[in-house]
Amino acid sequence: MFEGLSSNLEKAIKTLKGQGRITDINVAQTIKEIRKALLDADVNYKIAKTITDSIKDKALGKQVLLSVSPGQLLTKIVSDELAELMGGSKQEITIKGDPAVILISGLQGSGKTTFSGKLANYLKKQGRHVLLVACDIYRPAAIKQLQVLGEQIGVEVFAEPDNKDAVSIAKNGLQFAKANHKKVVIIDTAGRLAVDEQMMGEIEMLKQVLSPSETLFVVDAMTGQDAVNTAKTFNERLNFDGVVLTKLDGDTRGGAALTIRAEVNKPIKFVSTGEKMEALDLFYPDRMAQRILGMGDVVSLVERAQEAFNEEESRKLNKKIQKNQFGYDDFLIQIEQIKKMGNIKDVIGMIPGMGKMMKDMPLDDDMFKPIVSIISSMTKQERTNPDLINGSRKKRIADGSGTTIQEVNQLVKQFETMKTMMKDVNKSKLAGTMSKMFK
Repeated sequence: MFEGLSSNLEKAIKTLKGQGRITDINVAQTIKEIRKALLDADVNYKIAKTITDSIKDKALGKQVLLSVSPGQLLTKIVSDELAELMGGSKQEITIKGDPAVILISGLQGSGKTTFSGKLANYLKKQGRHVLLVACDIYRPAAIKQLQVLGEQIGVEVFAEPDNKDAVSIAKNGLQFAKANHKKVVIIDTAGRLAVDEQMMGEIEMLKQVLSPSETLFVVDAMTGQDAVNTAKTFNERLNFDGVVLTKLDGDTRGGAALTIRAEVNKPIKFVSTGEKMEALDLFYPDRMAQRILGMGDVVSLVERAQEAFNEEESRKLNKKIQKNQFGYDDFLIQIEQIKKMGNIKDVIGMIPGMGKMMKDMPLDDDMFKPIVSIISSMTKQERTNPDLINGSRKKRIADGSGTTIQEVNQLVKQFETMKTMMKDVNKSKLAGTMSKMFK
């Protein structure tokens, strides 16, 4: 996430020289490099200049404590400025009405349908009764996609495949929700181009008829500054309530995320990464600023862990650890719980320093496949009692899993490391644990 921007900002701050006080002389080159980093990330020039001028004004003359270097002080100032630029504080969505209606809008291919499913899953976990309504009557298989997502998360989907009137479908969906005691209705609409007058008229009509408590604009973060221009046009027509940034796990420069709040004066409410239904987070400007500066986001990491890790399973696991009965089947359970936390690259990026350390590694769920294959090739006794695994057994396991003895040895080493650490592990220490696991 924002790898290019993070790397360039880190290099810029490292250019700060001198001790005791930040001065015009030692900060000039740093500010120039920060501005260049922002421009390279597709941030609007006026905004880049405004923020760097503000950073310079706040940094100049600052006394540097003995325990803090000028670079550390400037990092804090830059972090605060980035957070303020992105909105300052998180903004929750508004859920009002019986039922409450959430209207989803955006360009073609921005990820609206996937986000609709994620949002339904997010609200369902809060104990809300949710209905998804399929109002994309143009894209082939759009209705089917929403139905598949609904089935996956256990949320009902209202659809009328033969009805080619999106407004009519939305009205009927609302009536269905009232009759079936659904408290939140999420309207998934067709992607539209801002220049398509007919399509823009349709989304305006949907908003007028439904009077949603929340209208969200979904934007692909990979589109850079174009995302900001599109958001402006949509906001003029819809006056939406908030922005959703999708595909933040892609090769994005970050300009849209940094400037869309300032350009349209509407808060970013959610960020979405990957295809997993759990991969949706409230947008915290301060946490995002810290991640951009390579400081990680341990708070979000712990929150995800608390959602993903089953408390009953954790209690059983703790008992096994205390009795020295932790085996490979338990190791697999831990891997599955980590995978539930979302895109593994995104999760690793929340650990301070780990994003940079592992930026060139292929971090995705496929990285676990060899581990699963190796453990699956073990006998039940070997999985339960790891001490049984000797050299000849390792060769048999490697042959059976299509891996090498070196890979089996690596897994054994990882397992033993995790087994040793698990005695001290709790959810608040997960970051340290994971950083050691993947070394």
